[in-house]
Amino acid sequence: MNFKEAPHSFGRSSHFEKTNRRDQFVRRPRAEEVSVAMSDSETTPQVAVGGMKEVEELITKEPYKVHRVLFLHQSKNPHLYTLQKLARKNHIHVQQVEARILDSYARPNQGIVALCNEKSLLAWEDIAEEFLTAKEKDVQKIIAVGTNIEDPRNLGACIRSSLALGVDLLLIPAKGMCGITPTVARTSAGALEKLRICRPNNLEAVIAELKNAGFQIIGLDAATDTNLAGFEFEKQVLIAVGGEDQGLPPFIRKQCDAIVRIPMMPDAHSYNASVALSLGLYEISRTRI
Repeated sequence: MNFKEAPHSFGRSSHFEKTNRRDQFVRRPRAEEVSVAMSDSETTPQVAVGGMKEVEELITKEPYKVHRVLFLHQSKNPHLYTLQKLARKNHIHVQQVEARILDSYARPNQGIVALCNEKSLLAWEDIAEEFLTAKEKDVQKIIAVGTNIEDPRNLGACIRSSLALGVDLLLIPAKGMCGITPTVARTSAGALEKLRICRPNNLEAVIAELKNAGFQIIGLDAATDTNLAGFEFEKQVLIAVGGEDQGLPPFIRKQCDAIVRIPMMPDAHSYNASVALSLGLYEISRTRI
């Protein structure tokens, strides 16, 4: 079979079209000869920064811009080990991977690649006072919490609904989530730039702080008899949703003042996180907006 006449190149370089006359098979291109097909916006990757100096500067100056850092597995490079400790000190998720994975994100990379969020997230310490004094000042506040959301379109939809339904702050954990990718930004339909998003170093501790400051902590989950419809929400409320397959994490569930369920037909497995959060936020906000 001669691949030279293949009608679709899917964004590959022209080297895919050259055949070896001796055996009529397509020569495998070198990595630097391949261009990524970007016509489908769903495939748009996170911004990746490679190199020890470049990543160290990102971790030091903009830690909340970094989603996670990938390190070469068993590199035995002392500088990489130092950078790994620096990343963990800044509560950035780190991961050991093979060289081919690093090369797929950025070349050259010196054994380290940082995957970046589309915007820098907020530090809890910079905004804590506004929320911890809300009860004392009798100021209405809504905080949404999303955990274990791995689908970027789902997270983008959560961001969009949060902005539309009056959320003052979205809290997300430091790991166990997809990053703020271009797909998240696109799905949010502009809401990403307007909604405040915070990645606390310790989400469990922050929820405990808010509870002690008078916030009502509500979890959305099917495993309860308490119905969302007609539930009485307080002026300062935090509402949490988990991933479709994992539900609410135990560290959030144990702090909840109430777990409420959304009515659902028996044959349905679950709502996805963005739909569940939207319905919960609507019930809170329908008398406030």
